[in-house]
Amino acid sequence: MSATAAPGRVGRFYTAARRHPWVLGKVADWKIPLGPYTPAQIAVAVGGGFLLVKSIGWWSWMGPVPIVAWVLTVWAVRRPKIKGRAPLQAALGWVLLAWQPQGGRMGGRAARDRMSRPLLGGFTLEEAAPAVPAAAAAARADQPAPGRSAHRGPVARPSAGQRPEPQVPSQTVGPVSGVQQLLARAQQAGGAR
Repeated sequence: MSATAAPGRVGRFYTAARRHPWVLGKVADWKIPLGPYTPAQIAVAVGGGFLLVKSIGWWSWMGPVPIVAWVLTVWAVRRPKIKGRAPLQAALGWVLLAWQPQGGRMGGRAARDRMSRPLLGGFTLEEAAPAVPAAAAAARADQPAPGRSAHRGPVARPSAGQRPEPQVPSQTVGPVSGVQQLLARAQQAGGAR
């Protein structure tokens, strides 16, 4: 056979055949008469039977009609679906939806918005100081700035309503990174090679 004559492969999925609903009254090939029963059927049978026994004085004049209606109701709820879900699962979904916090959950706890607070901040623009070799910066650090004495007295603090003016540093800081130190040494040696 040639490759063009070969039929293509077709895959099919039968999900309804793979579902195993939860039922009571089925063991291997044996099942109870008129069974197996779903949880909805058991709930209707128990609840309806209880109501029929308690209200026998009201419906006894009707004969077997309420009992036949009860049996038909038990049969009718064998496979009910609410938007594709079993009634107990749908009811549990509604209960869990009502139980959820309005904002949802995060990490298992109720998600709540944090209180808003103002974000305050500021910035100062300064001119960049020229690079000074490390030896010159160390020599300047030992000497006091011109016009200042070595001894300082108490510093006056600005009041709460006033902001202090930005002070220009009196001494420049030497190269910080390794690359800046290498560039400073190259400038001292007479330029880059």
